[in-house]
Amino acid sequence: MKKILLLGSGELGKEFVIAAKRAGQYVIACDRYNDAPAMQVADEREVFNMLDGDALEAVVNKHRPDIIVPEIEAIRTERLFDFEKQGVQVVPSARAVNYTMNRRAIRDLASRELGLRTAKYFYAKTYEEFKAAADEIGFPCVVKPLMSSSGHGQSYVHNDDELEQAFREAMEGSRGDVKEVIIEEFIDFESEFTLLTVTQKNGPTLFCPPIGHIQKGGDYRESWQPYKISDEALRQAQHMADEVTRALTGAGIWGVEFFLTRQGEVIFSELSPRPHDTGMVTLGHTTNLSEFELHFRAVMGLPIAGIHLEHAGVSAVILSPVESTEPLDYNFTDALNEDHTRIRIFGKPEAHVGRRMGVVLCYGDTDADTDALRDKAKRLAKTVLGTDPYMKK
Repeated sequence: MKKILLLGSGELGKEFVIAAKRAGQYVIACDRYNDAPAMQVADEREVFNMLDGDALEAVVNKHRPDIIVPEIEAIRTERLFDFEKQGVQVVPSARAVNYTMNRRAIRDLASRELGLRTAKYFYAKTYEEFKAAADEIGFPCVVKPLMSSSGHGQSYVHNDDELEQAFREAMEGSRGDVKEVIIEEFIDFESEFTLLTVTQKNGPTLFCPPIGHIQKGGDYRESWQPYKISDEALRQAQHMADEVTRALTGAGIWGVEFFLTRQGEVIFSELSPRPHDTGMVTLGHTTNLSEFELHFRAVMGLPIAGIHLEHAGVSAVILSPVESTEPLDYNFTDALNEDHTRIRIFGKPEAHVGRRMGVVLCYGDTDADTDALRDKAKRLAKTVLGTDPYMKK
């Protein structure tokens, strides 16, 4: 049995803990607030600010874990190098977490060091730097905090009049203590997709079937698998995912995001060194192993005999319509009256308008019409809390 310290206890961490507990492991779930989703299924919990390096070190010294699994960005990540030197396994590696928790580091690695095709981009700490970068890139452009999650602080800017608000929202949406933004060219893409990539301790890099997804305000609202692209586009994506994950090192699952242009070009967008929001579709039995089971096996060095598609499936988010510190009243009846449908409620102790509280999953045969499944999932997601998956936050 291994002792696992989970840093960040949201819905993705919860599913990872379930996978670990099914295999008899011991998990301590950590977050900045009590009763976070993963804490509800873990053996122990710790509530503290993970940006406080001394507090993080105290928790590590208290529990002496075998493995540290980061699930969020807001962590004093440079301390992970120290823990790794002490013999603690950091997932996927301290190097990977430090790079990918900051958009500057990962974008520079992909574009400047590895030569991967990315959007043109600049960084800015002041409004003057930001305005100059916008003038260089032109409109429309995309603005994001260097460190953020779930699309917080991200916006599309169409003209000079929108610049000040976009800069302010990006700064306010920053996670942690990194107050800097990235401004990048708008890619006229046909679609976006995620390539879940599994790096192993003692085996080849594996790829899940691509996942299509749609975001609103930088936050995922629906995803579907398989996402159909040409063999050549898939080859390009797999090559780029392999290049960047090998450079970052370590074992685990990675959510590698791409744009697909109308001309069929694949462009690297972002990367997360952990299970990915859009990969929640795998909870609907699309693949033989969910992204969380794959992550667990890779972390533990357990064999993965193969990854294959078992069903076509989709996910659609369930958003809160209200602010509440009490459990919400979920309607399961309408959705569960329909076959090949599942609901996963995350168990977040507080609700905010537009906060993601769960997902509806619908699936069918491997050759099922994913457009029809998407319509079904979005329709049923509306019935659970009475909210449209595309409502504004």
